[in-house]
Amino acid sequence: MKIEFTKMHGLGNDFILIDCRKKDIPSISKVMIRLGDRRFGIGFDQALVLKSSKKADYRMDIYNNDGSRVEMCGNGIRCFAAYIWKRGISKKKTLAIETLAGIIRPEQNGRLVRVDMGEPVLEGTLIPTIKAGEIIDMPLVISDRTFKINCVSMGNPHCVVFVDSVGSFPVALYGPHLEVNRFFPKKANVEFIEVVSRKRLKMRVWERGAGETLACGTGACASAVAAIRKGIADRKVSVELLGGTLKIEWSKKDNRVYMTGPAEEVFTGTVSL
Repeated sequence: MKIEFTKMHGLGNDFILIDCRKKDIPSISKVMIRLGDRRFGIGFDQALVLKSSKKADYRMDIYNNDGSRVEMCGNGIRCFAAYIWKRGISKKKTLAIETLAGIIRPEQNGRLVRVDMGEPVLEGTLIPTIKAGEIIDMPLVISDRTFKINCVSMGNPHCVVFVDSVGSFPVALYGPHLEVNRFFPKKANVEFIEVVSRKRLKMRVWERGAGETLACGTGACASAVAAIRKGIADRKVSVELLGGTLKIEWSKKDNRVYMTGPAEEVFTGTVSL
């Protein structure tokens, strides 16, 4: 079996996109593990699968490089929309994309893509965590350290931790432990945030099922929401990731989070299974 794919990235968070509107891939999780290997496969953080939808214009299925399927990916949906527009699959300037996190709406914004990411979920049991209510600066002991965690869902679970210097923080040491802590029944994406000013945050991320990546769109949204809830950031902020910058707005008018950033195509190819 041969699979045609397109390699893309959003701020260095890299993907392969496969159009499966006409045919499915058998044992897709196992295939994604093989293709996701950066030495023996193609290599990617996540795979985006384009499918038809009865609920929206299209459906986006997302797989980590460990074969697990996830609900939502902010950088991924920008690339997904850019792929559709570039190939003329749709001429709509705003798309409705079905995901496990609901209907997400990316729209053209000049050379960038602006995405209505929906309303953040702040109730602990819905994120999900094992604790009810909002979770702001809750102490959680991990190994030799006590973290003050802030929890938000942007269709997927996030644990946000504020640190003094994100550049020197040992993300690879503590990220894996926070990701799988029993406090998070479905694991968690973990963001480490340095507040530079009320309009600027620096972020590193340990993504659930993928490890540290150069960028995470839903993580940038969750981190902005967490900072705004704590009163240390404005409603419009720039979030600086290792791969570049995203513009995040948590609208007071409709309570929805809007993310604006780039989507780049790298190359196309065909792989034999």
